[in-house]
Parts: sequence; C-alpha cells; structure tokens
Amino acid sequence: MDKLSALTGFVESVNLGSFSAAAKQLGISQPAVSQQVRSLENELGTRLFNRTTRQLRLTEAGERYYTYARDVLERLAEADRAIQSEEAQMCGPLKIGLPLGFAETVLSRFLIRFKQEHPGILLDVSMSDLFVDVIQERLDVAIRMGEINDDRLIVRKLGHAQRCLIASPDYLNRRGRPRHPGDLADHDYLLYKHISTGDHVPLINAQGESLSVKIKPAMIVNNSSTLRQAALAGLGISLANRWLVAPHLTSGELELVLPEWQYPLHPVHAVYPSNRFIPLKVRRFVDALHGFFEEEGAFYIDLPEAAE
Repeated sequence: MDKLSALTGFVESVNLGSFSAAAKQLGISQPAVSQQVRSLENELGTRLFNRTTRQLRLTEAGERYYTYARDVLERLAEADRAIQSEEAQMCGPLKIGLPLGFAETVLSRFLIRFKQEHPGILLDVSMSDLFVDVIQERLDVAIRMGEINDDRLIVRKLGHAQRCLIASPDYLNRRGRPRHPGDLADHDYLLYKHISTGDHVPLINAQGESLSVKIKPAMIVNNSSTLRQAALAGLGISLANRWLVAPHLTSGELELVLPEWQYPLHPVHAVYPSNRFIPLKVRRFVDALHGFFEEEGAFYIDLPEAAE
C-alpha cells in the first residue's frame, strides 16, 4: 500500500463526502479510493467509516485519525511551499468561523479586503452566533468571544470589546430614561439567549463598582443583529458591542442607557486547533484581523475587567 496515496484518498473522501467525489478530485477510479481506505482500515485494525448507501460517516476512531492524517498532508504541503515563494504559500482553502452579529456588519469589509490582497486563498467562511466546535467543524481559525478554556485550542487574544446598554430615543421617550441600574427592572429588556449571566445584567462603572440587576425579558433572541434591529424599532433596552453600534449612536438612532455603567469588558480571541501545523495563511489572516481591529479602534480598555 502506498501510505501517502491512501491518506490522501481517505482525507479527500472525508472532505468531499464520498469515494466517488474523492476519486474525481484525484483523477483515479472510485474502486481505487475505496481500496485505499480499506487498506488503511486493515492496517489499523479498525473501521474509519460507517458506510451506508447514501453517505460516509466517520467512526470515532475515524474522526481522530482524520485529524492526524490531514495534519500530515498539510505539513507535507507546507514543506513544499516553504521552499517556494510566499505567494505559493498563500493559497488554498481557509476555513473560518465568525460570530454572525460581529461579522455581518463590519468584518465583511475585512474579508473582502483580505481576499483582494490574497486572491489565491479560497475563503470558506461560516457565520453563526451559536457555539461552534472548532475541531468538530474542522475550522482552520475561529473568532471567539469570552473566556476560552479548551486545551485543544491555541488562543490568541485580539482585545477586549466594550459592551454597553442601548435603546432608541422613541422607546426612552415613552418609557423614561433609567437613572440607576435598578431602574432596568421596570423596563423591557431585549435579551441575548446565550449570554452566560441569564436574566441578570452585570454592570460596572468607572470607579470599579459592580452590581447585578435582575431584568424582565421582553424578547429573547440568539442573534445579536436581530436584537440590535429590535432596539432600533423601539422594542426595549439591549446589550450591544459599543464598536458595532457606534454609527447608530452618532446618527441618533440609538442612545446609550446608563452611560456611566457598562457590562464588563469582553475578551475577543482568535483560536485554532493545537494539534495541527499552523499554515502561513492562518497566521497572516490572524495578523491582518488584529491590524484591522486596531485601525478601526474596535476595542476599548478604559474600564477595569470584571468577571461576568
């Protein structure tokens, strides 16, 4: 058995979802790819796929083996590119996971600019406000908000996002402007579903004083962009990333609520699998993203950190 060819056939079968698609990609026959995978399974003494008439599904052992097999092939490809030009290294697919509410507003500009600067890279971008397992989804890099406690990941802190309370002038004119955090209990609150503090609002002021207020949700949504639109429509008070709502604050469409009180600073990280070789294109992407945030003034660090 040609081990390298077998690993290539196995990895391509996983990536493309079938032996026939892998065979077409590699320019060989479908039985040849199937035999490569069968030879790997015989050598390893375990099944890598659960085969059905409709799809290939990795076994638990197959998931683990795929991670290492892909890493081997990526290291070989990177070794080839390392003696080539930088342009040759900055090519191929780059799978990225981004928070939807964070990405669809301003990061679209960054992605377009990065693609224009590196036309050889195939950006494969997934946007979601739900928790995404970087390993399971086979992402090259992802942006995560909050603290990271996962020893499977390499973590690079990009900064701290300043979070504030916002509402439309129409809502505040109708319901009154809170003067103290305790007043939030009497207002309609637009709650982000996955926030770790639940129906309590943790706030901190410039003096470092902190408190937590129980609120009454009027709407619970798992998408921060929808919450922002609901606030613009006058449905209540909502948490927001100060950077992302800055244009609405400048235009007067939104107002800061309790401007002397804010949510604790929220760390923002780039993460990537720790058991894989980190290609140049991943490092360049993260460096460029960090530079973009600095250019945009995305992160504020004028308040002391506090735990949620």
